[in-house]
Amino acid sequence: MEAASLGAEHVPTEQTTALALEERKKLKKVLRRVDILGLTLCALVGLDTLGAVAANEEQGFTWLVILGITFVLPYALVMSELGSSFTQEGGPYHWMKLCWGRYSSSIGAIMYWVTNPLWVGGSLAFIATAAWSTNISGIGSGTAGDYIFKLFFIWFSIVVAIASLTYGKWIPNLGAIMRAVVLGFFTITVIVYAVKNGVHGLTASGFKPTGLIFLALAPIVLFNYVGFELGNGAAEEMVNPQKDVPRAVISAAGLGIAMYCIPIFGIIFVLPPEAITGLGGFIDAINQVFTVYGGAAHVLLILMSLGFIFTLMTSGAVWMIGADRIQAVAAQDGAFFPYFGVFNKRLGTPVRVNLLSGVCSTVFMVVAVNLLNSSSAADAFLVVLTIAISTTLISYLWIFPAAIKLRYTYGDVERPYRVPGGNTGMWLLGGLITFWVILGSFTSVFPSVLERVFGLDYGPFVDAWGVSFGKFEVLTLGTLAVVVLVGTWGYFAGRKVRQVEIAVPIGEGTAPAQV
Repeated sequence: MEAASLGAEHVPTEQTTALALEERKKLKKVLRRVDILGLTLCALVGLDTLGAVAANEEQGFTWLVILGITFVLPYALVMSELGSSFTQEGGPYHWMKLCWGRYSSSIGAIMYWVTNPLWVGGSLAFIATAAWSTNISGIGSGTAGDYIFKLFFIWFSIVVAIASLTYGKWIPNLGAIMRAVVLGFFTITVIVYAVKNGVHGLTASGFKPTGLIFLALAPIVLFNYVGFELGNGAAEEMVNPQKDVPRAVISAAGLGIAMYCIPIFGIIFVLPPEAITGLGGFIDAINQVFTVYGGAAHVLLILMSLGFIFTLMTSGAVWMIGADRIQAVAAQDGAFFPYFGVFNKRLGTPVRVNLLSGVCSTVFMVVAVNLLNSSSAADAFLVVLTIAISTTLISYLWIFPAAIKLRYTYGDVERPYRVPGGNTGMWLLGGLITFWVILGSFTSVFPSVLERVFGLDYGPFVDAWGVSFGKFEVLTLGTLAVVVLVGTWGYFAGRKVRQVEIAVPIGEGTAPAQV
């Protein structure tokens, strides 16, 4: 550490707990650069929202590119600095705690964590079911088959998260490979289809960005593009985070933008606007272009659908792996129920939080199916997706500003990688990505409000969402209120753990055994 040369009294430290130090002894260093890259790609590239973006036609592609440049690239640079400099297990929780204190961080952490049960039991399970029902075997909404399929989908993610990272890390690696296979084969097929059948006409004016589409799309695109910090949930299980995190994150940024832009351009290239839905856009496009394979189309559709469903499963599993560790570390630090701070001694994973995620995901799935059964499947998908988006983006209101503050409050921590431009560069990039999540958070919680403030023609709310504005706000604000109450309850439950504090050097783990 650079600070060590200044004398022991100047070594930057943080206050942790006896429980945290004890639990960290169960960790093992198993994640190498390729594993971090695979995990980050699975976190970043979620194919469930391709249709939701493509449904906005050429402008969906335009805003994907604009936010790729103005959000993804600065975000990747900022997380490269944080992830390689502050390498404690449960990374984002520690970053928040060092800046905002334990209670505030406990709310930020639970917002970050709870997104994943909502997402896996909500939009991921819904779109996976739709893909299976469309191309493999029909499943009626609300039937026994519907529940069985969604339960299998949810608990696959939980089993992967429970598994030791020594073996469990191969699922994200396979997920990253499967993304390349599915999207690559789709892109090749689009080219063949275009040569043989022509394409849906695109116009230059169609790509011109407008405020109405931007405000509708911003939360979804930002939700697509988050995840660079997730690997740091397992930071002390990385072999060399100081070197590997920046390289993996920067590589994932370029690959992630390409993996979104290419298939979405393909969807709007081959499908007319009326054929693209938020729920089934990618599957609809696959069905359309695979007609070029004639008699083999049905078999290929089944294989592509299985690959697509597997990518959705790995998306859920990866977020469970990272976010469950972050919540478990918060519990170890006395910022959540201590019971959930225990890692399994043999597996080295937070099994108790994993199971909690599975239960919450299952409950949310059942509630979503029953509350929204009067809406169309596409409307239900959009509502549950937006609830997950709101908790996700709100959690970054704690994380992104922390990068700026840590430059000042812990400026003596050695930074193997720094955002270019010194403190000014950090203010510019950190401020830019914070602005985006403020905007995205507001528009996801209160859709239509800014549109009406700026005089944009939003139209009837129920036409856009399939539910009334009141019902939407009850679901969204009610979810957020419950999350804050549970987080506050968990914080007070951890008061005894917080009474036994120990100062430890920042960035120094417990030297877990290397595998």
